[in-house]
Amino acid sequence: MKIVQKIEALRDEKGPVCLAAGFFDGVHLGHQEVLDSARDRARALDGAAWALTFDPHPLKVLVPAAAPPLLTGCAHKLMLLARRGMDGAIVLPFTARTAAIAPEAFLAQLARGIPSLRAIFVGADWTFGQGGRGNVAQLVRWAAARGITITVEPPVTYAGAPISSSRIRAAVADGRLNEAAAMLGRPFSIYGDVVHGAGLGRQLGYPTINVEPRNEVRPPFGIYAVRAIFEGQVRNGVCSHGLRPTLHPGDGQPTFEVHLFDWEGNLYGHEVDVFLVARLRPERRFDSREALVSQIAADAAAARALLETPAQILAWNKALQTWRPDCIVTPEQQKNKKRRH
Repeated sequence: MKIVQKIEALRDEKGPVCLAAGFFDGVHLGHQEVLDSARDRARALDGAAWALTFDPHPLKVLVPAAAPPLLTGCAHKLMLLARRGMDGAIVLPFTARTAAIAPEAFLAQLARGIPSLRAIFVGADWTFGQGGRGNVAQLVRWAAARGITITVEPPVTYAGAPISSSRIRAAVADGRLNEAAAMLGRPFSIYGDVVHGAGLGRQLGYPTINVEPRNEVRPPFGIYAVRAIFEGQVRNGVCSHGLRPTLHPGDGQPTFEVHLFDWEGNLYGHEVDVFLVARLRPERRFDSREALVSQIAADAAAARALLETPAQILAWNKALQTWRPDCIVTPEQQKNKKRRH
């Protein structure tokens, strides 16, 4: 997927451009309707599907104290956009100068910068320009005079209310992972860089990768059954998110440590996407290392059993059916992985 930071970078795009516009934090089911419609129209026109978004979140510039914690950092969001089949993404740097652009000037910039623009796809609540004064009605009027099609996707609902990034943030923070997954269309994931840790997991017999999350939204402390995607692989595992009270009581530094089943290797400096499938239990302090190791063994067994059930594999594949094939796991592939390790 191509990534540019200026609308004008598309000036020489030869084929029809279909643009999906939005901030897209989390790339949830509502966002996916907008993105998929743009992608499908682009394919029908033999053109290109582009997403238009901003970085950072506008409120981080306008009212930093009111800025929401993000479900997905910019790199994570771009990866998700690519997985939806976008051909490119325009990531406009949001600055005080950007915030001062009038809606009419922003639309003029679109017209000048993308001469081959044929269709724009947005959600019903999309706004643009200074103070969010530009709205869908203004966009439709502007486009009609230029032969540009506007598609406004209606909200996707869950539990009787529109899905939104704010609802998902609250669900993750409260530990309601099933609700978050239902609105995201996939399990919530922590995306980040693998960094060096103290090596305590290996000493205990359960080597871990230590992930430095780029997400700003975090789930409650606890032990989770997870699936991790890295280097074109998907692996099951168990994750500890918390303060490690048995080994480092009182140091106050949360960690995110993942033990991957049936895998050995070095991922330092690599990026990994860790999907929290289910919370197994809260974090707790144990009286000894021996008790901790015994519980880790039980947690790993519980996570493995849960993740290898046909129902969980089916749910995973259904959620990610539009992703590239190497993210899909079949029961037979699961068995073959066990035989190889």
